[in-house]
Amino acid sequence: MDKKSKGDNPWRAAGLVGAMGADMAVCVALGYFLGSRLGGTPGWVVFGVLAGLAAGIMTCVMLVRAAMRDGDG
Repeated sequence: MDKKSKGDNPWRAAGLVGAMGADMAVCVALGYFLGSRLGGTPGWVVFGVLAGLAAGIMTCVMLVRAAMRDGDG
């Protein structure tokens, strides 16, 4: 019989994708809020959104790395 690993679970994959989407949305929203609070000018808002996007991408990479590491064992 084939023994499935933890990484083969489609619900785990769906949860990871959902967590990544929520993480990106929260980071970008916090970046927008921070940019509007720092100065409120379009330059600050764009800077905040881009900083939030970068933070969201970094945390998504960390989430995927943790999921890949957990799926091996």
